[in-house]
Amino acid sequence: MLETPTPAPRQTYLLVDGENIDATLGLSVLNHRPTPDERPRWDRITDFATQTWGQPVTGLFFLNATSGVMPMNFIQALLAMGYHPIPLAGHGGEKVVDIGIQRTLAALEDRPGDVLLASHDGDFVPQVERLLDGERRVGVLCFREFVSAKLSDLTDRGLTLYDLEDDLNAFNAPLPRVRIIPLEAFDPLRYL
Repeated sequence: MLETPTPAPRQTYLLVDGENIDATLGLSVLNHRPTPDERPRWDRITDFATQTWGQPVTGLFFLNATSGVMPMNFIQALLAMGYHPIPLAGHGGEKVVDIGIQRTLAALEDRPGDVLLASHDGDFVPQVERLLDGERRVGVLCFREFVSAKLSDLTDRGLTLYDLEDDLNAFNAPLPRVRIIPLEAFDPLRYL
């Protein structure tokens, strides 16, 4: 008697645009280059991805390695947290991380699974829009006030925005952000 193979569990693909998250955090939130203690806790992000949709996560962390140098300590830390670092190199002014993520999002169109993208970048709108096919869940991990308006507009089509600080609790300390706070989420103790 032949046994029917057990189907593989549904998968979440977590794509991290590390450059974009770091630049937004540094330039728009902190007004200085983030120190290691001020950066997101990447393990909390994979934990959030696992818990949110209750399924295994494949974490892909895209890095710009065009300079020929890789931050090996950071790569080792990513590997220890279960991420697949993807150090990409290109020529001249190529946006290697964006191109790599765009290609990966396009490749996911033909694969089952849900997608979380950590970025604020509107360059991914065409690929994200094609993933909003009603068959999968798609989310963007970001600082809501800095996400591309074009990405934000896709919430009407089913895209979910998750705030890195408020929803994911990805930071060890509160960030100095000024943003609209829904009254039901307002905690006066945070400001006292």
